[in-house]
Amino acid sequence: MLKQRIITAIVLLAILLPALFWPSPVPFAVVTLVLIAAGGWEWGRLNGLGAAGAVALAAACLALCALAWYAGLLDRSLPAMWLVVGGLWVLVGAWLIRAGVAGWPKIPQAVRLIGGLLALSAAWLAVAQARTIGVNFLLSVLVLVWVADIFAYFAGRAFGLKFTKRKLAPAISPGKSWEGVWGGMAGVLVLAVTWTLADRALQAAVPSLYTRLAAQGWWLLIVAALFMAAMSVVGDLAESLIKRSAGVKDSSNLLPGHGGVLDRVDALLPTLPLAMMLASVAAR
Repeated sequence: MLKQRIITAIVLLAILLPALFWPSPVPFAVVTLVLIAAGGWEWGRLNGLGAAGAVALAAACLALCALAWYAGLLDRSLPAMWLVVGGLWVLVGAWLIRAGVAGWPKIPQAVRLIGGLLALSAAWLAVAQARTIGVNFLLSVLVLVWVADIFAYFAGRAFGLKFTKRKLAPAISPGKSWEGVWGGMAGVLVLAVTWTLADRALQAAVPSLYTRLAAQGWWLLIVAALFMAAMSVVGDLAESLIKRSAGVKDSSNLLPGHGGVLDRVDALLPTLPLAMMLASVAAR
């Protein structure tokens, strides 16, 4: 398993890193478009579609993203759209976690499929727009999720249930604790402050998300960083409850040793649109 994980990670990095740092944002947009279409295929399978239906959903996801690209949305500021998408993630995410595993099958299949299609498409548009803004901006969002996850893991291992007597969401993800969430938030705060100071010291040509927020006040940076860390947990829990409802451990086996695409991007699905929403707020 470890060997598979390492090989898969090396292959992914060999594809993603050159695309990420290519002078044009086009290669990265294409690579992520393929990945998000694969996520659409996984979403169809998780929600009861057969082989042909899952492929059709992947094609629909691909077509919707391509249409947004063709319409020039990658280069346009879309504050109203990001505000709506961000607000929906907060409201729907909270409802999903409250409803739990049992609540997911009660949602009509068509609603689940369309909702997933729109969430995946919005995430792709957000990541493509972020790369169009600049690598520094995009990395500041991606690293936030990775740092939140890493710090949550180690804080949970070291302090889980030592300060609270209840796990975070035992019916959805038994391994997660409140201490892990707090550890992830602490890690993100350190990241945000450090990245902002580094941007200013190096006079970054393209400001990170944190620098843009801090320009409006350190209080906004702190609140936004905590909010983003919390929403990364919401994305993780949302995918976990959907997999539990479907009775599977991983969203697919597309990434040997890592599971599926959705397993790797679940926390990014809400945080990417929310990052664009916060960047729009900071620009005012």
